[in-house]
Amino acid sequence: MNRGIKVNGLPYRTRVYINNQVLIPSNLVKLLGIEKSLFANVVIRHEGRIINISRVKLLRNRRATSRQFTIPREVREAYGVKPLDEIEIVNIEPAETINNRRDELLRH
Repeated sequence: MNRGIKVNGLPYRTRVYINNQVLIPSNLVKLLGIEKSLFANVVIRHEGRIINISRVKLLRNRRATSRQFTIPREVREAYGVKPLDEIEIVNIEPAETINNRRDELLRH
């Protein structure tokens, strides 16, 4: 029984959760190759406006490959993004991965 959300790629339309988080389904995470990413740079479209969000933390569940990120308060206030609003994820690029973090810690 597969309950996953089917996504073919970007752009991806979704809703902002009541806790101001946005879900990135597991098949999109795998498609983009961001499974090991801790932070990402995300570009979203809300009400026709393009919004760049730098270095959002990708939250994860132990058992799932899907990720969530919280839209920062300053972005929500500046652009009027509210819970249950529909947004479109235009682009996601990894900003920092687990391997990069480990290598940086080992150098110090």
